[in-house]
Amino acid sequence: MGLLSLAIWLPIAFGVLLLVLGRDEQSHVVRWVALIGALVSFLVTLPLYAGFALGTAEMQFVEKLVWMERFNVHYHLGVDGISLWFVLLTSFITVIVVIAGWEAITSRVNQYMGAFLILSGLMIGVFAALDGLLFYVFFEATLIPMYLIIGVWGGPNRIYAAFKFFLYTLLGSLLLLVALIYLFVKSGGSFDIAAWHTLPLDGSTQTLIFFAFFAAFAVKVPMWPVHTWLPDVHVEAPTGGSAVLAAIMLKLGAYGFLRFSLPIAPDAAREWDWLMIMLSLVAVIYVGLVAMVQQDMKKLVAYSSVAHMGFVTLGFFIFNDLGVAGGLVQMIAHGFVSGAMFLCIGVLYDRVHSREIASYGGVINTMPKFTAFALLFAMANCGLPATAGFVGEWMVILGAVKANFWLGLAAATALIFGAAYTLWMFKRVYLGPVANDAVKGLQDINSREFLMLALLAIAVLWMGIHPKPFTDVMDSSVAELLRHVTQSKLN
Repeated sequence: MGLLSLAIWLPIAFGVLLLVLGRDEQSHVVRWVALIGALVSFLVTLPLYAGFALGTAEMQFVEKLVWMERFNVHYHLGVDGISLWFVLLTSFITVIVVIAGWEAITSRVNQYMGAFLILSGLMIGVFAALDGLLFYVFFEATLIPMYLIIGVWGGPNRIYAAFKFFLYTLLGSLLLLVALIYLFVKSGGSFDIAAWHTLPLDGSTQTLIFFAFFAAFAVKVPMWPVHTWLPDVHVEAPTGGSAVLAAIMLKLGAYGFLRFSLPIAPDAAREWDWLMIMLSLVAVIYVGLVAMVQQDMKKLVAYSSVAHMGFVTLGFFIFNDLGVAGGLVQMIAHGFVSGAMFLCIGVLYDRVHSREIASYGGVINTMPKFTAFALLFAMANCGLPATAGFVGEWMVILGAVKANFWLGLAAATALIFGAAYTLWMFKRVYLGPVANDAVKGLQDINSREFLMLALLAIAVLWMGIHPKPFTDVMDSSVAELLRHVTQSKLN
């Protein structure tokens, strides 16, 4: 077993172990097993970064075994500069989520923790798969544990939200499967994604392939106007579910654009870039305005996620190095920041059992340590320099200005809207006098919650102050991708 196989199957093995380990009366043992499993799974991914060779766009840590010989399907894994950080991000966020659910989850603890560990392994499989069918299996399998997490441990309308999540993402993925089967036939019976990158596809075929991929990946991002499932799901999902959904699962769609849409259908990607840019700007501007009027904290952060992911797709389709690398950096930063924002909401919800902004006010008076963390994450969500939220947005705006000044100006408005809705929420929830008895009786965060938020705070500041380790890893792969996309197959 190579490192990537360990990164995928170790958390899944621990997840299965948790499912058979015991009932709620053994929940203390279950929690520790889940934490050990998450930590070991995270430690397994660290050698991937330590041993990653910079300056090359080649796939590294490659594993290839015959899976279904008759259909030429392989268990084929590898990472490059585009996918490496998402493997580490997934395993890191899983550790945080296990810590977050330590006390909040009291029923079916083994199933809850097991679902997250299995989901972690499946998501790493998506980022590491180099075989088209293997990618599709992992991509679709991630729906099952998340569906259960929402449907079992969610809010009052959890069944509705779980169905909406499942149907939206499944229907989009059916067209992805059709496209993968077509490429399999066209390539002479190969599911090798790298081989598909060099297929001589005509313009109309590329357009059909591009929009088949778009159907699956745009819903997952989610791009406007297929974003409507996300706020409902976030509102009903448990805190850990919201954190993983925002931090990792939204990235699966954006990653799909880079691994499939751009390199397999480059001419169509350039032909329809205006549409992708327009949809991205609508997400950045319109959805940012929608976020301003939300009264539910989770809905506000959910719409904020749609706006921030609009930056990602904008960066990808302006086709320059600053834009694509900025989109990737924004994806990682959004994983840290949005995950932290949802976990902060969870800390308050566990105490007051309300997500409504009107239920709070003056939290700083009773929870000063917690408010300090919340302020840092709010500033990062606004894109404050020296935080993770600034780096990716700044790179995308620079890339957009490089492509077209007015495009960059339109994208920059997101910084204004982001500051408006985030600080407006922060003011009403945390500042001022104590607004009601529920806030008056609040206890500040305990050592477990402090550890959880401190780890995320370190990540947010580290990435904001020293982003070089992140950009160094991805530079060669981004340059190779852009060289491939801008070099037309039809010429």
